[in-house]
Formats: sequence, C-alpha cells, structure tokens
Amino acid sequence: MLKLLAHRVALSIPLVLLVSVVVFALESFVPGDPARTILGENATPEGIAALHQQMGLDQPWLERYWHWLSGLLHGDLGASLFTGDAVTSELNARLGVTVSLVLCCVLVSAVAGTALGMFSAIRGGPAARVVDVLSLTGLALPNFWVAIVLVALFAVKIRLFPATGYVPLAESPGHWVRSLVLPVIALSLFGVTAVAKQARDATLEVQDTDYIRVLRGNGVAESRIVLKHMLRNAAIPVVTVLGVVAVSMLSGTVFVEGVFVLPGLGSLATQATTDHDLPVILGIGVYFTVVVIILNLLVDLAYGMLNPKVRAS
Repeated sequence: MLKLLAHRVALSIPLVLLVSVVVFALESFVPGDPARTILGENATPEGIAALHQQMGLDQPWLERYWHWLSGLLHGDLGASLFTGDAVTSELNARLGVTVSLVLCCVLVSAVAGTALGMFSAIRGGPAARVVDVLSLTGLALPNFWVAIVLVALFAVKIRLFPATGYVPLAESPGHWVRSLVLPVIALSLFGVTAVAKQARDATLEVQDTDYIRVLRGNGVAESRIVLKHMLRNAAIPVVTVLGVVAVSMLSGTVFVEGVFVLPGLGSLATQATTDHDLPVILGIGVYFTVVVIILNLLVDLAYGMLNPKVRAS
C-alpha cells in the first residue's frame, strides 16, 4: 500500500503542472480583456496599454507562465488582478466551504445510496424497479436545476431552509447544517443514485454465492449476514464509484455554489472567469487538482482496506 501511495503521489506532480498549462492556455482563448474590465468601457487605449504593462500582460505567453510557475514552486500563487489580495489567502478562506460541501455530499451518497441499493436488492420486486427509476432520474437531472427547484420549494414556498448564504461551523453548528441541507441534496442526488445502482448490483451478485447460502443454512441471523458479509463485499465497488462521484461533485460546486451564493471555490471560479482574473483561475485549478488527488488517495486507501489483494500486491 505504501508503494502504491508513493507512486500515486509521484504521478500527481506532473498532473498539477499539466493542469496549470491547460488552464493557462485556455484562458488566453477566452474573449475579453482584464484591463478593460478594470478600467471600464470608457478606457483609452493608452490607459489599457499602461495597465497591461503594470500587470505584466504585455509579456509573451511562455514568459508569463514561467513567472507564475516560479512563484508556485515557492508556494506563491500571485495576487488577484482586481483585489490585489494574495491568491493563496483568498482561496484558503473559501476552501473550507467547498470541502465541507463535497464531504457532506460524499457521506450522504455513501450512506443513503448503499442503504437504498442493498434494500432493493434484498427485497427485490417493486423496490428494485423504484431504484432503477430513481437512478435514471438522478443521472438525467442537472444539479443546478435541482438546486433551483429546491430553493423555490423549501426556501421560498415552505421557508424551511435558507435560500442563500453560509454559516461557518464554528459560529453556529445548527445554522451551518441548515445552510448546507439544500446544497447537499442538490449536489448529492447524482451520487446517491449512482451508488444505489452499484450497491444493488453488487449485493445481487454477492447474495447468490455459495457461502451466503451456507451461512443461511447454518441459521446465521439475516442481519448479521447483511451487515458483516454482504455489506463488506458490496462496499468494494461502491468505494470505486464514490471516487468518480466525488470528483464530479467537485465540478458541480461551480453551479451549486452559484445558486445558493456559497462563498466557496466554485463560486469564486465563476467570478474569476468572468473577470479574466488569471492568477485566481490558475490557483483554483491547482487547488481543485490537489483535492482530486487527495480524494483518489483516500479511495485507494479504502479500497486497500477492503480488498486484501491490493495490500498484498
């Protein structure tokens, strides 16, 4: 396991560099000019040229990227073109919101999806068909549309949860939970359905094996068979799909945080792209890549704990 994790960490370094190159290159194709955005529509060509020189935007592409990469190697992601604040400080202030949202969604997807999938596999009949319908529905509905519907129903009409805003956990745990309920539901719908489908298929495969029949024939309690044997075997494919779901949730935060006005990295990515704030965009790309790497490492660890073959290899 240690050799596997060391190999994954070594591969993550060129991955971060590759992502930064791609983001830097794609940003150059986005229409618009940050200098004109800062100075306004009435800006003169001389003023725009002077601001370009001040912000280093008049330098060649490779020179600007190398300057940014040199700062990255020293732990400096530069400063925002608009606020002048350090990108690292700005991202660190928002990282907790996005991480809290994603972790809550992964937890809900794992628990609710596994329970729903195993229940439908064990009960069979209409329960299995309901899971299939819910899976197709959850995969088809975009999370930003679900978020808007949830706001209209539970925040505007019923007024059960706040429509927008975020309350830090340290400030008020109760209000923190209430501020995340609707975003978590909107973002985890896809994860719950994907995990439920995988858990159902894995449980159906496990419960037809000979050793499950032997356990039932020996009079072992059904609850013990389900929780100790079926759940452990079904957890292996569920953990695998959870890694993919977690990465998709990270990209989904861009839309969900915008709908619920959460001060996370997703909403900042939208604003920075609109403003052509390249240092912030690059910093978000690096942070998202690191989070994805960490999520994949956690999946590898969980998979190794559940599958002895991985630890032995």
